Amino acid sequence: MSDILSRQGTKHATEEQSERGVFAYGDQKVEYQVVRFFPAKPSQNKVTIKVHPDSRVVVAAPREATELQIRDAVYKRARWIWQHLEDFQSQMDHVHERQYISGETYFYLGRRYQLKVQIEPGASVGIKMVRGRLEVILPKPLDNQREVVKGLLDKWYYAQACRVFRQRMKALIPKMTWVNELPPYRVMPMQKQWGSCSKEGRLMLNPHLVKAPRDCVDYVLTHELCHIAEHNHSEQFWRLLGQQMPDWKVVKAELDGMAEMYLNE
Repeated sequence: MSDILSRQGTKHATEEQSERGVFAYGDQKVEYQVVRFFPAKPSQNKVTIKVHPDSRVVVAAPREATELQIRDAVYKRARWIWQHLEDFQSQMDHVHERQYISGETYFYLGRRYQLKVQIEPGASVGIKMVRGRLEVILPKPLDNQREVVKGLLDKWYYAQACRVFRQRMKALIPKMTWVNELPPYRVMPMQKQWGSCSKEGRLMLNPHLVKAPRDCVDYVLTHELCHIAEHNHSEQFWRLLGQQMPDWKVVKAELDGMAEMYLNE
């Protein structure tokens, strides 16, 4: 199967290697990764920096940006980068196992939603999204409430993933001349993959992906749909992917940075 690994991805000789850099902040050294992209429009022709929860610093730079321009952008935001690294490390130090109780937050399409478990006598068991919250309704307190709430959330994510994946593929496919119709696909939890494509063109998609921003969802779907035409990671495949999504490296870097959080939520 052709696939996308969840964290670092598979290295291929035909895929351009990312640049690396390092800067000093106080007595500490901070490494960063430079991802080049082709700006889709003039307003996107600038260097941007993201600090991810796994402590990776990713610098997205236009193809024409010089090393000096990139270094200047990094040095100007050195304090901001360091503060975010410190904040993420502090958050990781206080990570606890999910209890599936009111107050916890969960991702959906890149946004955080607060969970609220409500006891409503006589009501049917259910879950819904209301004003920035995920509300779980239970008719009474349960001895196995944690397992019940987790099961409801898992089913909700699965249903949303099925709907969003179908919707996004329908939007993407018209631009792909090699795909005539919605390909057969299955939504199934996976520990290390966002998606895969069989030689017969059947897709396997991870429901956890629906927790990521829409452009990350589109990246994975585009990657797998490109495998229908090129079932490998050849130069032709990467060229085809680049034609469909010029900034795929930037989007992939964002998804990689949040993979640990999305997959283990």
